[in-house]
Amino acid sequence: MSSRIAEPLPIVSLQGASKRYGRERNTVHALKDVTATVSRGEFIALCGPSGSGKSTLLNLMAGIDSPTEGKVFLMNHDLSALNDLQAARLRADSVGFVFQFFNLLPVLSVFDNVYYPLMLNGRSRGAAREDVMEMIEKVGLIQHYTRRPDELSGGQQQRVAIARALVKRPALVVADEPTGNLDTRTGHEIIELLLEMNQALQTTFVISTHSPQLRDMARRVIEIEDGRLKDGHVEA
Repeated sequence: MSSRIAEPLPIVSLQGASKRYGRERNTVHALKDVTATVSRGEFIALCGPSGSGKSTLLNLMAGIDSPTEGKVFLMNHDLSALNDLQAARLRADSVGFVFQFFNLLPVLSVFDNVYYPLMLNGRSRGAAREDVMEMIEKVGLIQHYTRRPDELSGGQQQRVAIARALVKRPALVVADEPTGNLDTRTGHEIIELLLEMNQALQTTFVISTHSPQLRDMARRVIEIEDGRLKDGHVEA
């Protein structure tokens, strides 16, 4: 009798997930019957025109929004079966976020912005220092760790945001237009950094983007239009 090696469970699985906003005549169908899986270590570009449902899909994958119909599994947890506290803990442990406009805390230094998610997870500043400084070094900002965001360039601020997303070593990072507020050269540097982190840490990235560069460099592209995946069901 032959034995089969079990396939690793996906980081994210969506099964017939739909999302509606509003009621009756004012209903907006943001996502329609989306089935997809995301496996550990993937680097995915989520592409589509503005209003196609990219951000809504990211929010469902990250567990910060719930589908109107269908199921979303994050780290093999059925999100609909979790209460708010359990869902928040799962996100805190498993998901990092990178945004177009950085969302750094302006009064905090680079070090403290990166330390912030570890503080929320109960780590003391002293106990977290080595991990924080290691991640700041990985994104090339070790000489700037005492500076505040307004003393940094846009590209440097995005590097801080990436370090903040990765410092807790999440299984999944969702990034919403992370190069959309940067010039072409800086955007290319950020894409290279994300790919480097993907390879070095085996962190899964799902990135919504309009960037042709990021689309070309991604290892998988998911296309979405009018709330539907263009190829129907998308598996890893």
